[in-house]
Amino acid sequence: MTTDRSHASLLSLAEEAKIWRRTIHQNPELLFDLPKTAALVSEKLKQFGCDEIIGGLAKTGVVAVINGNLGPGRTIALRCDMDALPMSEQTNLPYASKVENMMHACGHDGHTAMLLAAAKQLAESRDFAGKVVVVFQPAEEGGAGARVMIEEGLLDRFGIEEVYGMHNCPGLDVGSFAIRSGPIMAGGDRFLVTIKGKGGHAAYPHLSHDPVLAAGQTIVALQAIASRFTNPFDPVVVSITYLEGGNGGALNVIPSATRVGGTIRTMNAQTRRMVEERFREVVTATTKSFGCEAEIDWRPGYPVTVNDPAMTVEAAKAASIVAGSEKVDTNWPATMGSEDFSYMLEKRPGAMIWIGNGNSADLHNQAYDFNDDAIVHGVSYWLALVDQRLNGSAGE
Repeated sequence: MTTDRSHASLLSLAEEAKIWRRTIHQNPELLFDLPKTAALVSEKLKQFGCDEIIGGLAKTGVVAVINGNLGPGRTIALRCDMDALPMSEQTNLPYASKVENMMHACGHDGHTAMLLAAAKQLAESRDFAGKVVVVFQPAEEGGAGARVMIEEGLLDRFGIEEVYGMHNCPGLDVGSFAIRSGPIMAGGDRFLVTIKGKGGHAAYPHLSHDPVLAAGQTIVALQAIASRFTNPFDPVVVSITYLEGGNGGALNVIPSATRVGGTIRTMNAQTRRMVEERFREVVTATTKSFGCEAEIDWRPGYPVTVNDPAMTVEAAKAASIVAGSEKVDTNWPATMGSEDFSYMLEKRPGAMIWIGNGNSADLHNQAYDFNDDAIVHGVSYWLALVDQRLNGSAGE
């Protein structure tokens, strides 16, 4: 399959995928509301002749089954994400977003195009045993689309035994891959704390219970969670990203309440539970010491993304076939970013791999753009992975 396809043919396929990618880029959509993107994906999959195409999972998710011609075997899933971000694009590219305050700032347009191209080749060749399930998922950016697809029966309905994902990585050379066994991306939780005190005149602070002071001390105290309550070799990030208070610009008034928000990232499930417990203790005790009380709105986020050790080896082998072992880093540092592919990896063995996006702007940056030169490498990886997992003894 992948070994017989000429480099020239793959380049031609990648050029076709580039057109799809730029069309998706110009028409970004958010979360679960992806009618245009889902329609494009469904139309292409039908044109390719996939055996079964199902839409509507998690509202706009699309799933297709491709049966191999070499008899029975395992069923593996290749997954990509399709949604954009609520950001204003500042790239000045000829194919820049046409939609105000929406852009593909994380490369999901590229992920979608690469998986579509792989699906086209797999449906054409079919020289593998078993089944390939291609999963086009909505709402990775904060909507937990992967979890919703699982709840709606994705894994069981299609008999999926293994799951694989791929994400572009700015700063990693085009044509290179990176992966690690075990935790590769952090679990991410969010919080919003409302600190209630007693407002009053700023000239008489002793007659008030100042929630601004309580908020300031709470912000400082929370940093001790990472620096004093967790093992230095167990990564924890506590970031305060939101602070609100005051009375419409009245600078001589102590407000009656403030709000503090942010995110906490961890790489270990046990640590994650401990950090939440410590967070609640610190917030409650600190605000109480200033005569205030706290209402904690804890918002659980995505779990830690954990690569299965055996499947990590398989993914690295496939990447090495495509790029050469010298361009595959198998001990890539874990990132404190989070990814809802983690829900799939909780249910099935598999692996997430990074693919180089070259010297581009960072993810979630208004100047970011997916590097089209990476497409041929991503498509080749998907094909090599299928060849490896579903051919010969691997497919039995």
